[in-house]
Amino acid sequence: MKNLSDQPCLIARSLALVGDAWSMLIMRDAHAGLTRFDDFRKSLGIAPTILTRRLAALTEDGLLEKRRYSERPPRDEYLLTEAGRDLLPVLFAIGAWGRKHRSGGKVTQFFDAETGTEIDPVTIDRATGAEIGTRPIRIAEPE
Repeated sequence: MKNLSDQPCLIARSLALVGDAWSMLIMRDAHAGLTRFDDFRKSLGIAPTILTRRLAALTEDGLLEKRRYSERPPRDEYLLTEAGRDLLPVLFAIGAWGRKHRSGGKVTQFFDAETGTEIDPVTIDRATGAEIGTRPIRIAEPE
């Protein structure tokens, strides 16, 4: 996916960073408050080698920040950066698409911690106020 990072399309560039399922799920869990390797591993059921690679990539790409919390034994935690925090609406947009097109059986729900209401995301174009996906789009290649 790294070869996408030089593409002029920002969707392609972004997918080069977070385009695999494990990275997206790690970011979901980081938003839910997980910070430690063992917590991510337990939550995701992911192999340690894969988790190590994904955490390193997310840190290198600036979505997570690695911080030492124990010297003996050496242990690190992974904290969301501004770029990582800005990914949350994208995760919820994917979840909303899944609710509409892939739900069936029991599904995880997400609630606003302050109000207790279920989160029902909508993506809006800031300039027009129109919901994204309700109007045709045009793609303009860079000049």
